[in-house]
Amino acid sequence: MSLPSEWYVSTESIMNNTLSTSLGKSTSSKTIRLPDFSGPHLAKRYASERRFRILGISSVGAAGIILLILLSSIVSKGYSAFWLHKVELNITFSSEVLNPDGGAVEEVKLKEANYLALIHNALKQKFPAAIGNRCKIRMLYGIISPKADLVLRNMVLSNPSLVGTTKTVSLKLSDDLDNLSKGFINRDLPESDRRVKDLQIDWYDQLKSEGHIHSVFNTDFFTTGDSRDPEEAGIYSALIGSILTLTITLLISFPVGVMAAVYLEEFAPNNRFIDFIEVNINNLAAVPSIVFGLLGLAVFLNFFGLPRSAPLVGGLVLALMTLPTIIIAARSALKAVSPSIREAALGLGASPLQVVTHHVLPMAMPGILTGTIIGMAQALGETAPLLMIGMVAFIVDIPQTFTDPATVMSIQVYIWADSPERAFVERTSAGIMVLLSFLVLMNAVAILLRKRFERRC
Repeated sequence: MSLPSEWYVSTESIMNNTLSTSLGKSTSSKTIRLPDFSGPHLAKRYASERRFRILGISSVGAAGIILLILLSSIVSKGYSAFWLHKVELNITFSSEVLNPDGGAVEEVKLKEANYLALIHNALKQKFPAAIGNRCKIRMLYGIISPKADLVLRNMVLSNPSLVGTTKTVSLKLSDDLDNLSKGFINRDLPESDRRVKDLQIDWYDQLKSEGHIHSVFNTDFFTTGDSRDPEEAGIYSALIGSILTLTITLLISFPVGVMAAVYLEEFAPNNRFIDFIEVNINNLAAVPSIVFGLLGLAVFLNFFGLPRSAPLVGGLVLALMTLPTIIIAARSALKAVSPSIREAALGLGASPLQVVTHHVLPMAMPGILTGTIIGMAQALGETAPLLMIGMVAFIVDIPQTFTDPATVMSIQVYIWADSPERAFVERTSAGIMVLLSFLVLMNAVAILLRKRFERRC
């Protein structure tokens, strides 16, 4: 865009007259020229701005596309873990199996009974052609989950009157048959190249055509612990372990980190010792996380003798790792508070401690909570330091206290990803989805708290 030459000349005359008036000198011998805003200079500047805007939009778009691809890959592989397939069988709760010695039905006998035999008898009754062939019998028993007998055991213990009766019970299919139901096993492959044999597929098709196979929501995934059998594996124990571990982490790192930041920013003298501490805090924020795991192994386990694979030790290790992040973020939030707030409070007679606790700290709390969110999110996804203190153990029971053996969700995902069974692939992606959901929930709670502090301020 070019400007009229008349405007340029008139502007130059005005500038010359102004200078001659103010300086009392003639400017006829020396002309002051304005920058050239016309022609190619302005076009180049606008072109560079457009390129910068395009690069910025492209960067955001590329990041969004990569994130979308990542989430799509996780969801496409993990959504099927949230349901499973069951088969309905007519189970005869035979007294010869449950109470072979006769007499009164006692709870001790019912606990020790062979409930797996009841399932085998029902399968033989349904497919009598398999009887007499050991290979066929083994394939027939492989239709049902190996832990399905626990369902019958719980039913009989809660209602002993079932002994001697016949009842239709829904039992989980094995992981291979469940994968077949979900379409993860290709029927067209040769029998030697797939885990499910042709005879098992024929039995499955017969049960499905008769309406005995149906899909249900996999509630056990959220209510049970880990298992060697994929169809029985759940994430509940790892979820509780993560909650207990993060509770210890938050209870230690948040108050200690905030108090350290307040002291360093508001009360600490300016000397070499304080400078040394500040440098080391910044350096600790860049230390690899596995180093904190080695520290926890050497100090908390070997020296203090704390229980191995416990949320207490895991929380202590993650608290040490999270402290530098919280301290640095809290100091930045305290610096952002206007000095006029401190001066006004001191002018009204408040003590330095009252200034910090009643005025500076509440106004800095939104920024402090933001740093805490970052630190806790980092701790939630950490795996390496917890591996060093033994939280990679196979945990089936749900931890009840901070000293019970436990694992966390990130390590549970790692364990499942290392398992060879195909059914654990969807469990791995489903565990990542639960981990991300838990992280989003944590962030949402922290953001709500931050908004409440901002309204108070």
